[in-house]
Amino acid sequence: MVNGSPGLCDQARENGSYPAQGRLYGEFLCGVWATACEALEVPADQAAWTRRLLGAALPAWAVERIGSTPERPSYVAGDGFPAEMSVNWSGGQPELRVLFDCLDDVQHGHSLISAAAQGNAREGIHRLFTPQSGRPSEAPLWHSVAWRPSSRLVHKTYFGLYDWPFAERYAAVDEAMARLGLAAAWERTRARVENAGGQREIEFFAVDLAGEADARVKIYYRNHGADLAEVNRIAATALRHDEENALAAYRTLAGARADAGEAALSCLAFRSGVDGADECTTYLRLTDLAADDQEAVDRTAALLHREGVDPARFRALAEALVPGSLEDSRGLLELVSYRASGRRGDLTTYFRLPVFESSAARLLAPVDLG
Repeated sequence: MVNGSPGLCDQARENGSYPAQGRLYGEFLCGVWATACEALEVPADQAAWTRRLLGAALPAWAVERIGSTPERPSYVAGDGFPAEMSVNWSGGQPELRVLFDCLDDVQHGHSLISAAAQGNAREGIHRLFTPQSGRPSEAPLWHSVAWRPSSRLVHKTYFGLYDWPFAERYAAVDEAMARLGLAAAWERTRARVENAGGQREIEFFAVDLAGEADARVKIYYRNHGADLAEVNRIAATALRHDEENALAAYRTLAGARADAGEAALSCLAFRSGVDGADECTTYLRLTDLAADDQEAVDRTAALLHREGVDPARFRALAEALVPGSLEDSRGLLELVSYRASGRRGDLTTYFRLPVFESSAARLLAPVDLG
């Protein structure tokens, strides 16, 4: 319990899912945040402060009550829940994140973009992903808050392109990259990706809403039928990428398999002044590559240890979030991402929170961000 607010650790869990029916979405998510802060040993005053900021950032659906099924299923999670939690383990302190779908409250998402962008070129970028700019529909808008003690919260926003024809996706990305002064870097990187072989599609365009010179613009590819060598080739299209360390990390996560599993993702990050993609993050779906959450946690802990990060807090977090036991759970630790660009321990663990009992039917498998 943090600052008198119940976390998930304080609740009984039933049937492999959290007893969330009847609770407010926002209350539930803030409870998840409180539980994570407790597992990560965040001081109570910092946990309470960031919890309030998270609550203020959530869209209008935060004050709705959770039912047995989602009224508006989100693409974020397999059961249609509109949010996920992730933790990046690089640096001296883990970075805690919550990603959420704005759903129908896109104006709230636009206001978050304007406030966080602080008047820089990213402020009006959302207009390029709407019918006002000739797009076939309004791109789904996701937003995240990320916090590494004891810094300020960082905001990020994501535009889902997965419902559009391929030509429309590229047209929107081309225009956005030109607007941000990254057209040449994008053109050069796109050519390298297309020459790397394999099949993939752009699914998301994302921006860090920060004024710093190193704020990133990110393009997410979903790979189809890729093996570990192929996702390593895609990552190597970035200017900073250690192929040997990356392949070793992928093999640790994949176990005995040589393929990259279902829907592996490659995220190419661009920065102002860099003549191409600066770095690449590869996402492997542990729900496909591991038999259960215990195996997924064990492989991730082994990779953390190899990267010089004590996995104790990661294990504590997984135990705090799982409804039941890790051996009987599958899908809590949905995927793990790894970036080999010179910073040790640069991996992120993504947790999907089992709220609804049945999966929401969708045309595409879920995509994960960070």
